[in-house]
Amino acid sequence: MPRQAPINIWHGVDYQTVCKLVSPGAHVLDLGCGSGELLKMLHEKCNTSGQGIEINEELVVQCVNNGIPVIHHDLDTGLTDFTDNSYDYVILNQTLQVVKNPKLVITEMLRIGKRAIVSFPNFGNYRHRLQLFFGGNMPRTKALPYQWYDTPNIHLFTIKDFHHFCRTFNITILKKLPVSIRSGGRGGKKVLVHPNLFAQFAVFLLTKEK
Repeated sequence: MPRQAPINIWHGVDYQTVCKLVSPGAHVLDLGCGSGELLKMLHEKCNTSGQGIEINEELVVQCVNNGIPVIHHDLDTGLTDFTDNSYDYVILNQTLQVVKNPKLVITEMLRIGKRAIVSFPNFGNYRHRLQLFFGGNMPRTKALPYQWYDTPNIHLFTIKDFHHFCRTFNITILKKLPVSIRSGGRGGKKVLVHPNLFAQFAVFLLTKEK
């Protein structure tokens, strides 16, 4: 059965943040593209071209119905059909935490794309810490709306963890945008102080170039 897709609760703020990192006219590949909403926004705002990859058959059908080029494929099996540096950007938006082999996926992203954009929920946010500390059970928040037994999130990590991951595998961070959602979901704001504590999600622009 296809993996359960993570619920996007960021009110499109993650899409807007990703768009800030993409150059106009770029050729993009969106991994775990869902129904193609991010690709559509990128095309409208940045005049991009490209396609998506999605494992969920229902979402693939939605992409097709919306005119979004899409390939039905499981990211955990690799991306060997794609040649080196064939895209300007390879994007993984709010999906890293649900794949089985994050290292494989990011390695493939950096092989296929000149740049990689990775966004993910920050499980180190203070709300999660407080629920776990005082409640004694796995936290449930807007960012983590699932019970422990039905969550699609199989890798729980923080912004600090991702920094360590990049250092370990010699991945260069070109830019990072830790973000929190404004009250009522009215847009997002960059977290400048203690992002590992206060950011709800983060977007990283990566490369293997030195």
